[in-house]
Amino acid sequence: MINVECEVLHVLDEVLSLGGRGIHFNRLTRLIGAVPELDSMAVVGVITALEERVGITVDDREIDSFTFATVGSLIDFVEMRLRSG
Repeated sequence: MINVECEVLHVLDEVLSLGGRGIHFNRLTRLIGAVPELDSMAVVGVITALEERVGITVDDREIDSFTFATVGSLIDFVEMRLRSG
């Protein structure tokens, strides 16, 4: 079984080039507006990397600011996508 939290943290760290800083984020860590590296292009990169890494498919219409509000909201989104196929 996939450890979604671990995968999300690694994707954030890699895509945003955080140099290991992202691995220490927790569910309450704010993303949009708090992590300068997370701009609109980076959001696309994170979604693409998550699709490849955990095997989900995401429609652009499913992504909103709440999805990237915190690490926890992003983890919850990925877990929901995994459950719904």
